[in-house]
Amino acid sequence: MRAESYRLVHEEADKAPATASAGSELRSNRLRPWLVFAIRLAAGVAVVAFLLWHYDLRSAFQLIRRERPIMFVATVALYISGQSMSALRWKLLARLNGLPGRYSQYLAYYFVGMFTNVFVPGLVGGDALRALYLGRQYRRIGPAFASVMADRGIGLLTLFWLAAIAALCTTRVRLPASVLHVTLAAGALSLLGYLSTPLLATAVSRYTRLNRLLAPVIPYLCRPIALAPAIALSALLQLSLATCQYLLGIGLGLDIALTTFVLIVPITNVIASLPITINGLGMREAGYLLLLGMAGVSKEQAVALSILYFAASLTGGFTGVFAFVMTPMPSGAGAEPMQS
Repeated sequence: MRAESYRLVHEEADKAPATASAGSELRSNRLRPWLVFAIRLAAGVAVVAFLLWHYDLRSAFQLIRRERPIMFVATVALYISGQSMSALRWKLLARLNGLPGRYSQYLAYYFVGMFTNVFVPGLVGGDALRALYLGRQYRRIGPAFASVMADRGIGLLTLFWLAAIAALCTTRVRLPASVLHVTLAAGALSLLGYLSTPLLATAVSRYTRLNRLLAPVIPYLCRPIALAPAIALSALLQLSLATCQYLLGIGLGLDIALTTFVLIVPITNVIASLPITINGLGMREAGYLLLLGMAGVSKEQAVALSILYFAASLTGGFTGVFAFVMTPMPSGAGAEPMQS
């Protein structure tokens, strides 16, 4: 069943070519994503290797052994709760595109994708799979993929806005002018883009071909106010992720205010979201070293906190194995197509 799932995700790429030249082009198309993945993975490993070489890793692991197990368990539980909020956000966005379904269904599909991301390069594998599950369930592949794109897009927008607000309001950490300016610019530009989406939808509607191509995302462009509940959930999710790392800091015995993490975590996640490495590998660690250092945290403590959070998020991701095993791939034959 799982092999069939991955075959369906890539079914267009797996069609037999009619000619030798088409076969060569197909092989090139297949290799290109893996080449990009290898480059990004190498970049991430290089950053991590540099950090481990430059700083005393033994001191960091000595700190990790001081972590209180109860705080680590609480962090994993809060992380999983955050992913459950993400599933609710996805359901709200899918409903705007005319896709029905119970919350429990979206939760199962979301955790299938979360578990898949543990093993598949980047976020694309898990996102594609959960979109495929939903699309086959209601025979509406386009709107299902659009809902996942909107889910990721809203999360990223909220991340930019929270980082900008925190940078303006927090006085405990003094950011370098370059970091502050980039953070504020990202927040302002993303807000401008969000408010301009109705104009973009109007412009797209004037071109028939473009309108057909972007039809699944038009419901999100036309009604930015309707996205407010999803944005509120995204903000709550980011605050929960900041609290996760605050709990880990308490477990390590660090004296860091929660407001400091509210500032640092969104900015670090923005850095990690840059498409330079796989899942922000190395970028997040570098961000911690820079920003936590400004909050008076030692390099070894910053590395220890980063490793602990990676372990907690990985543990949380593995809990999706239950949904992965118990949730069958929809056949796509039981529901009638629906119009949004």
